Amino acid sequence: MNHPIAAIPGDGIGPEVTAEAIKVLDAVAAVFDHSFPITTYLAGGTAIDETGECLPASTIEGCLRADAVILGAVGGDKWDSQPRENRPETALLGLRKALGLYANIRPAIMFDALSDACPLKPQLVEGGLDLVVVRELIGGIYFGEKGTRQTPMGLAGFDVEIYAEDEVRRIGKVAFDLAMKRNKKVTSVDKANVLESSRLWRRVMEEVALDYPQVALNHLYVDNAAMQLVINPKQFDVLVTGNMFGDILSDEASMITGSIGMLPSASLADKGFGMYEPVHGSAPDIAGQNIANPIAAILSVAMMLKYSFNLSVESDSITNAVKGVVGLGYRTPDLMRVSQRNGDNSTFTVLGTKEMGSAIAARIKKEV
Repeated sequence: MNHPIAAIPGDGIGPEVTAEAIKVLDAVAAVFDHSFPITTYLAGGTAIDETGECLPASTIEGCLRADAVILGAVGGDKWDSQPRENRPETALLGLRKALGLYANIRPAIMFDALSDACPLKPQLVEGGLDLVVVRELIGGIYFGEKGTRQTPMGLAGFDVEIYAEDEVRRIGKVAFDLAMKRNKKVTSVDKANVLESSRLWRRVMEEVALDYPQVALNHLYVDNAAMQLVINPKQFDVLVTGNMFGDILSDEASMITGSIGMLPSASLADKGFGMYEPVHGSAPDIAGQNIANPIAAILSVAMMLKYSFNLSVESDSITNAVKGVVGLGYRTPDLMRVSQRNGDNSTFTVLGTKEMGSAIAARIKKEV
């Protein structure tokens, strides 16, 4: 197979983790006789530095020509003085909108070998953890009307939370379809006791559920959902929620697995097109030090192979290689710190960003 890919390394640690993800993808290509030609594009802070724009038109055009997009991370304090319309984060929102990426899938899976890195009590995650957050990605408060206005108490800023029925319906179908392949349980997260947009969200989710009688649907307010994630995370299968709530809850879920450096994501449009990225940010404070965890970026490539290219065996080869490497006791510094903080005195081997990527790539070549 030949699948052209657009890569946007981005800012901070983005180029480092993207390089390792591509290294692992190259290993898959070699073992399974595929071709994944990669063209690199600019977005975020590096794009501002080189072109003056956070999201050049050439980047959008290149992504639309590709079969999928790999994204590192964008942002950093360096560009905080940019106007809102030209900030690195605006590039991320612009990419999602321009590419029609309305469904964000963020699995939170705890590998057995990393249970020591979980900050929760062992009995809360005994037997493993496997849940997924389905986040609506191009609606809600991040894309609603925003601005400032004068009030009796001074200048006020406002951001409007808005969802249309069809926006909720299509993300609901993604969540229910996913649940049908898993444990047939969907938890819809909203704030229907306060927000009109959440009341509409809840009503539409219940309408979608009628088409999936095998799937159990329950509702949680977002504050309760955040609490339940740390009290009893194993109760969840598929969580579906709006843009802002999903942004927050998926980061919380990632930390339950041990490190935000472990959580991949897929942002999907129709017909299998997607953008794949680690959930973590650009972390400019550790950029260039070869200490960033590349596993989330690598697992994002595994999601790309599965969701965009229907290459399940190749996708599993990456996941199994990651399990194998961490099972041998290899850790990046973030995982090591959490394990030691939790009192684990086991003998681990610390690997840098490049070394972890190489170990996973070598494992693929060895095991397949």
